[in-house]
Amino acid sequence: MAATLQALSIAAHDPDALEWFWDGLLGREIDDTGFRLSFVPSEEPKTRQNQMHFDLTSESPEDQRRTVAKALELGGRHVDIGQLPEEEHVVLADPEGNEFCVIEPGNGFLAECGFVGAVASDGSQEVGYFWSKALDWPLVWDQDQETAIRSPRGGPKITWGGPPFTPKTGPNRLRFVLDASLTEVERLVSLGATRLDAEEDGRVEMADPDGNEFSVVVLG
Repeated sequence: MAATLQALSIAAHDPDALEWFWDGLLGREIDDTGFRLSFVPSEEPKTRQNQMHFDLTSESPEDQRRTVAKALELGGRHVDIGQLPEEEHVVLADPEGNEFCVIEPGNGFLAECGFVGAVASDGSQEVGYFWSKALDWPLVWDQDQETAIRSPRGGPKITWGGPPFTPKTGPNRLRFVLDASLTEVERLVSLGATRLDAEEDGRVEMADPDGNEFSVVVLG
């Protein structure tokens, strides 16, 4: 049985405040993703652009402006990550600096994905293949070293943009949390994952082939 994506964990200096922001922005839309957000306390400073971020979709220019305005009202801010003036998506950050994008209407790649269109990731083609096999989610895009997977039940895509990669300096602030058996943990290792810690309190810390940390809650 494949591992199940249970949550996307976000390290936060103030978990309650960050949860309030994202609950206010996403509301019940997060239920459509098939996984929850969890906010865990951390004193680590944010020193680089995150390896993962949300792409939020828009139905119209007015809808895009409403989402941006709501994010700003909740404490978000505009950020510059090198986007070009002619690009129509809006790049924002939550109150702790975690980047996300509000995509312009008419984006065919995210059509039918819902408000949370994608968890967009910095990563290799190989890591896209790994996560497709790990979660048993089909590849829905595989071109020019860019990959994307999506749950058979729908929801957002998880994408990896291929090279060039942002240098990894320290642990990622966003990471996946999986449910899996110990047998499945060994299968993840055979697919290219690395154990970072032995099982402790029913959890194993691991890294995918690109070195991105994830947690496995061991079942049974």
